[in-house]
Amino acid sequence: IMSAVALDILPLKLHPFSQSTPTGLDCVGWKRRISFPVIADGALDKTALTDDVGSEEDLYEDFRSSNHRYGHPGGGGEQLAINELISDGSVVYAEALWDHVTMDDQELGFKAGDVIEVMDATNKEWWWGRILDSEGWFPASFVRLRVNQDEPMEDYPVKVDGGKEDDSSSGTRRFGMGQTTKDQMRTNVINEIISTERDYIKHLKDICEGYIKQCRKRADMFTEEQLKTIFGNIEDIYRCQKKFVKALEKKFNKDHPHLSEVGSCFLEYQTEFQIYSEYCNNHPNACMELSRLTKVNKYVYFFEACRLLQKMIDISLDGFLLTPVQKICKYPLQLAELLKYTNPQHRDFKDVEAALNAMKNVARLINERKRRLENIDKIAQWQSSIEDWEGEDVLVRSSELIYSGELTKISHPQAKSQQRMFFLFDHQLVCCKKDLLRRDILYYKSRINMDDMEILDVEDGKDKDFSISVKNAFKLHCRDNEEVHLFCAKKPEQKQRWLKAFENERRQVQLDQETGFSITEVQKKQAMLNASKQHHTGKPKAVTRPYYDFLMRQKHPTLPTTLPQQQVFMLAEPKRKPSNFWQNISRLTPFRK
Repeated sequence: IMSAVALDILPLKLHPFSQSTPTGLDCVGWKRRISFPVIADGALDKTALTDDVGSEEDLYEDFRSSNHRYGHPGGGGEQLAINELISDGSVVYAEALWDHVTMDDQELGFKAGDVIEVMDATNKEWWWGRILDSEGWFPASFVRLRVNQDEPMEDYPVKVDGGKEDDSSSGTRRFGMGQTTKDQMRTNVINEIISTERDYIKHLKDICEGYIKQCRKRADMFTEEQLKTIFGNIEDIYRCQKKFVKALEKKFNKDHPHLSEVGSCFLEYQTEFQIYSEYCNNHPNACMELSRLTKVNKYVYFFEACRLLQKMIDISLDGFLLTPVQKICKYPLQLAELLKYTNPQHRDFKDVEAALNAMKNVARLINERKRRLENIDKIAQWQSSIEDWEGEDVLVRSSELIYSGELTKISHPQAKSQQRMFFLFDHQLVCCKKDLLRRDILYYKSRINMDDMEILDVEDGKDKDFSISVKNAFKLHCRDNEEVHLFCAKKPEQKQRWLKAFENERRQVQLDQETGFSITEVQKKQAMLNASKQHHTGKPKAVTRPYYDFLMRQKHPTLPTTLPQQQVFMLAEPKRKPSNFWQNISRLTPFRK
């Protein structure tokens, strides 16, 4: 359908960084060009990048004014082809990569995995589509075109009365469909997995050799620390993916692709794919550093020269650096489609089924780690707001605020009761006292090591250890020295929430041990340093109570009207706007009176 047209390089444009999806890899939404490389051997001297600072601009102008043409696989022709199909009366379906949450009645909201009928794709960023009886605009970069466009839409289960899926005819479709047709469907998915993996390897190679290698030659422009911030561990990902694609190709049956058994490859590499966690966590820092550097022209020219020398498609560096983030969340979608066209009798069925669950777990794990790392900044800010802090930082042992609220603490020897605010983190319970006049200011009082404690539910009535009558009470009993802490909640439901929170705390600690989650010393120190800087900028430590209560009630911040940012991972929450300290705390825990 698409025609191949060789285009001259357009003049350099200073374009803002965005989170759009490069279509050259997997998704739709970027304007690409179709052309064939016709560069003469030796026409490009890659050592030119080692010239003096500023020569990149001259180098770029030489390229632009020359007669060379550069190969750009894919392109705007794809968008044209989609519109041609639509205008010819064909039905074009796309599958959602991310949730699109919107409050605009002109936009089409959907969940990851939803199938959308594309009705208009003339705009490269926003397409018009339909799901059941709902129509509206949606960001093109949030979807991927379905591999099997010839498959009828009815193959997807539809909602019937009661909200349940009607799959009464799915069995008929599965077994009534001609074997050849279903084999062809599976062949299409297998071919897509193999081809996109090869394309992905090419892009990773281009980044490592076209950008990182050249940047290392320019010690006058980049420090190693800067390169680590910009590119993260993408070289490790490249090495991992090279091994993975070799494993895939060994399992690929060229003569009969539908017989390929690729599920075992995903199972074999599921642990290694966890290296994406570090990359995804660093990606926002990479975008900020690139945004800072590209305010200086010499860096803009340098990066563009790197792209041209490597003959890469016309996407800015931040677009290329987004591709690993997108890749890890696309695997579950591909495997789900592969499983759909794999008969239960197929030798690959069980492995594909297990691989789908494994890759979903990898995506969830990466998403959870990203959330946890984002939380350490908020925890550091919380600690910096506490008066009279003593002892080690919270982040030395903890990285998650599980629960918080007011309790009455009863102490020996005279059964003295004290009203205190408690914050339950993984591994520790921090006790604070409210200021008598300004109740939103807290003073540090003590902490309890939760690793040594067991939780005891206390019945209403007289407690034999403290010789007093209690209600809605529970105890923390130290297994090492027999020390006992008695607490009382105001209401029975509050007590139950605390007991549930203690269970969650132990579960979180166990999960962290099983998955090997940890925060580096550098990350901890950086979080505390950032919190300290914010604390000394003159920001008020407390806000007025009415405003605080208002902030605590806010559930749905106003969504931007511009092109939304994609969620980094499947199942991720929509990205929120930056907020102040109290709003951050409200997101960390169900902080309720």
